Amino acid sequence: MIPEIEKATADEIKIFQEDKLEVLLTYLNTNSKYYKRIFKKHNIDITTIKTLEDLRKLPTTTKEELQKYNDDFICVAKHEIIDYVTTSGTLGEPVTFALTENDLERLAYNEAISFACAGVKQKDVLQLMTTMDRRFIAGLAYFLGVRKLGAGIIRVGNGIPELQWDSIQKFKPSYLIAVPSFLLKLIEHAQKNDIDINASGVKGAICIGESLREDDFSANILNKKIKANWDIELYSTYASTEMNTAFTECEEQKGGHHHPELIIIEILNDTDNPVNDSEVGELTITTLGVEAMPLLRFKTGDMVKAHYSNCKCGRNTIRLGPVLGRKKQMIKYKGTTLYPPAMNNILNNFNEVENYIIEVLHNTIGTDEILIKIATQNPTQVLMQNIKDHFRAKLRVMPKIEFHDKKIIQQLQFPKFSRKPVMVVDKRKFIFK
Repeated sequence: MIPEIEKATADEIKIFQEDKLEVLLTYLNTNSKYYKRIFKKHNIDITTIKTLEDLRKLPTTTKEELQKYNDDFICVAKHEIIDYVTTSGTLGEPVTFALTENDLERLAYNEAISFACAGVKQKDVLQLMTTMDRRFIAGLAYFLGVRKLGAGIIRVGNGIPELQWDSIQKFKPSYLIAVPSFLLKLIEHAQKNDIDINASGVKGAICIGESLREDDFSANILNKKIKANWDIELYSTYASTEMNTAFTECEEQKGGHHHPELIIIEILNDTDNPVNDSEVGELTITTLGVEAMPLLRFKTGDMVKAHYSNCKCGRNTIRLGPVLGRKKQMIKYKGTTLYPPAMNNILNNFNEVENYIIEVLHNTIGTDEILIKIATQNPTQVLMQNIKDHFRAKLRVMPKIEFHDKKIIQQLQFPKFSRKPVMVVDKRKFIFK
């Protein structure tokens, strides 16, 4: 199930997207209060925007603007909206996204081809370990995508290892949809309850929310810890509410594939210009085929590297490497530039670490400081020193580390109304841009 456009040449894909871009600009100029205002403010004649390179003539859209002018991005009448989802905002309030019937159909198509990209077939059964409620788009998207593909789905929701294993043993799913670190909890439960995990029939997991790979696509520590106990294939997938699109690994596991029929991507530097090939930049997206809330040059905040070589799977689309971090979570610490995922990888190396949270703050002279709060059943100085030594060896810096009660860290990780764990708390007064 590879869409024909994803097997096309780079030049053919570019022409295809430029045609779609013209349609989008006309749609925005007719229906979007926000973009009509932007076009007028910057004296932009949309008829002069003909190529992907011409996108640079347009200003980018930030998360702050999306939040501040949220309703002005809606392009349809209220009666055409059939679903509302929310995502966390940067100004303290969640951002609302409206979806029409066609938007949900597009979402289903996206997930169906993404699952197919990872090798999921119509005969498979998938167990969904994320929530579908609380206005969370991910669970809804996965459910719609599995149905579109024609496969079976078991809607268990998040957490509760005992219930997850009851469903696995009863319904024999071939794939799981889960946060990778939760797979470790399933392994731990199985080991404590004499469950033979490698006789479960599960052959793969579609993983969300956490990285599984190093920059060169080799397995990171979290990946290795899972596969050391469970002989399953792990597939990374990256998406966001704003994109309504996913980048999912194929069986080659060399980055998440771009769906050019759904989204235009740019990798930009700090001056909103494209980075050179193989350089890291901020993923900036333009959605195609979205009715209710299309976005133009929207800056996701995610720092990534694009890969342009053709894939052995038959797709010729751009592939995105693992997200290195959030731009606004970039840390300048003692002369070294860090992103939280690099610290996650070190902490995941220690079985003794039950959970943790990373706090970033400014010290009295205004420079960045890192405090890592760790929960462990045996908080010894030997363990503390071992963790610090790993930080020094891998990242060349040694953040402040404290032991805390597991319940306290869990409360920090799951603030009120949170739908997923918070692993980084940024307390800096001036956010890096």
